[in-house]
Amino acid sequence: MNTNSSDQAEANRDLLTGTDWAALGHAYGSAAEAPRQLAALLDADEGARTRALSYLHNTLHHQNTLYEATVPAALYVAAILSDPRGTRAVDKDRHSFPGCMHAELLGWIASVANEVTNEAAVLSKHYGFPLDDYAPAVGIQKIRPTLFAASLPYTGESDRHVREAALTACIPLLDDPRLLHHRRPLVPLIREALGTSELWQHRERAIDTLNAWGEDTSGLEGQRNPFLVCDSDRPADDPTTWSAHRDSAQGHSEEPPF
Repeated sequence: MNTNSSDQAEANRDLLTGTDWAALGHAYGSAAEAPRQLAALLDADEGARTRALSYLHNTLHHQNTLYEATVPAALYVAAILSDPRGTRAVDKDRHSFPGCMHAELLGWIASVANEVTNEAAVLSKHYGFPLDDYAPAVGIQKIRPTLFAASLPYTGESDRHVREAALTACIPLLDDPRLLHHRRPLVPLIREALGTSELWQHRERAIDTLNAWGEDTSGLEGQRNPFLVCDSDRPADDPTTWSAHRDSAQGHSEEPPF
């Protein structure tokens, strides 16, 4: 490991040891166990990595909710994106999105960022829970530039699954007024990568995003049958069929975000 890698690894450890996780809450109480679980995201054992990823989704971001511990966890996830061990695999089932740990972590960032978009703010206010009154949401809003800076380099990744996941992470972060100027440079990538994705969820995301940004969506094809979970030309038992589920960046809770 070179000096820069050693320095980064030490900085990542500091993120874990320098946070009073026991004083922070998640879906099931105190987050005292978070350092051990988060460190396992880069474990040599695939089972340990997969369990740590489940912890991210199902404990620190349960049902798309933001908790106190979600904010420092997001900073840690952003910090470890550059670790080469992120190319390792995680266990998949037929409802998972494809890709290595890098893609999974970027998808988690996207899911967290989706909860503080302009659309989420309107919805939350409608339900009587303005984001500005909820500390975890404010915390995620504050760190959006950091999350974007960590995600952006992967929009040029050769691995298509990672590239697409990076774009899904960047899109909701670009509702931040400090980042609006980054929208236009990403438009061609959104059209070329997400707009032609094998995953209908990504194609729909490209269309929705470009429409929202006032960009041209001609030639882009979304889901052919909106009443089907998966494209109709793939059988239900096809192991290559990927659909959104509660852990994916494209999953949307029907309830307010908190």
